[in-house]
Amino acid sequence: MRIVCFLLFVLLMIAPARAATVFPPFDGEAAERTLTVYSTLDETVARPLITAFQQAHPGVAVSYEDLQSLEIYERVIRETDEQGKTADLIISSAMDLQVKLVNDGYVQAVPEIRLDNWPQWASWRKSAFGLTFEPSVIVYHKPSFEGLPLPKNRADLIELLKSSEAQLYGRIATYDVERSGLGFLFLARDKEHNRDIWELVSAFGSSGVKLYSNSSAILDRVADGRFALGYNILGSYAQSWASRKPDLGIILPEDYTVVMSRIALVPEAAADPDLGKALLAFLMSRQGQTIMARDVRLPALHPDVDGPNTASAMRERFGPQLRPVSISPGLVVYLDQVKRARFIARWNEALSAK
Repeated sequence: MRIVCFLLFVLLMIAPARAATVFPPFDGEAAERTLTVYSTLDETVARPLITAFQQAHPGVAVSYEDLQSLEIYERVIRETDEQGKTADLIISSAMDLQVKLVNDGYVQAVPEIRLDNWPQWASWRKSAFGLTFEPSVIVYHKPSFEGLPLPKNRADLIELLKSSEAQLYGRIATYDVERSGLGFLFLARDKEHNRDIWELVSAFGSSGVKLYSNSSAILDRVADGRFALGYNILGSYAQSWASRKPDLGIILPEDYTVVMSRIALVPEAAADPDLGKALLAFLMSRQGQTIMARDVRLPALHPDVDGPNTASAMRERFGPQLRPVSISPGLVVYLDQVKRARFIARWNEALSAK
């Protein structure tokens, strides 16, 4: 067994890294400078933002690397500690890992960024900046709920799971918090807002819940009816799927709805920090946030951006039930291995309780 594990480790170490997508200068000339971005946002989705930025900076090429959140975190640390250069801007949905990079000195402040209209919870130390407003939602298969009450909150959901076991057993899904950083983040915030969250987890366990490490696997199965319901799914992904799959419904729980934000940072060891700061300023500008909401389909934070896919519109519609995750040192609490282990043990205990 040890030999097999060692061989797997070696294969992972020697496997070629995914090539970056290079956007050549907009003016068609040789690149004067190259901006390097590490991001968890898929390159094809981010393309409208990159294109618009290059229109304002026609001599700049962009090297864009689509990576997992843990890859970004570990790579920035490794490249910095080796006295090398790293990305000029990093964008990640792993709010806790991004804040830890700031806390541990791997990020530089950007004092020139104006925060006059920015939500107070969405920045920290002028080093970590939230870009989006993405709720955690419940998704459901509309035909499967014919004759069943739609849960409006978590108490309704617990009652539904208990009263409709015959229809729902084995057809409920959520993130596996041991494998999904986002799933862990959402459940940790659940615990902050709801002392009885373990009762819901126990109800999931009794209902034969299926666990996944990403949203797409759950959304695919709810959309086609294999599953009836998915819990704590990232709302921006759910909305994208629902626009193509009419049988997929979305619920923002009325008791509270956790909202996360993708965080952008300029690393301390950035090769060209001025370019990273320029892209950051663009992503936080009215133009960049408009493109974010309209073309990238991620809810924008800028208060002056109009349209339904914005924080302002969601605030107006849902009010205080929306609970944004504050960008603060509190995010790194569960990165402590002892506390994380206790949390996961409690999760597994609740899932197995009868």
